[in-house]
Amino acid sequence: MSDLKLCQGPKCHTYYTQDRLKGMKGSKTYQTRRRSRLYYGGGNFCDQRCMYDWFETFGNQAVDYFGRTTEAKHLTEQNAWFKDYDYDWRNDAQSNYRFVNQVTKEQRPITEQQYNDNNYNLNER
Repeated sequence: MSDLKLCQGPKCHTYYTQDRLKGMKGSKTYQTRRRSRLYYGGGNFCDQRCMYDWFETFGNQAVDYFGRTTEAKHLTEQNAWFKDYDYDWRNDAQSNYRFVNQVTKEQRPITEQQYNDNNYNLNER
């Protein structure tokens, strides 16, 4: 049995599409979409309309709960590092992995393993 997920859009069931129309002939109703994979909003919504409906309804609550930004954030030399690479499809698929500083434009080479490691970074807090 496959695990089907329901779209979390608060108005999903109100949109008139053929795939939302379910039930026996004579007693069909529009229902929230049920999918094995949902592609929007981290896998919680069937489409952008439902994702935006959710944010319109619950966005302020979510931001207040998780923490509203109260001070401007600054990009400095210490926290401006991001991972980047060049893919050379003509040259046996060689890649050039590196860290690049968005402020100073400095580049530092890294290995593919370091590139793929989500915990490996050069940013200072």
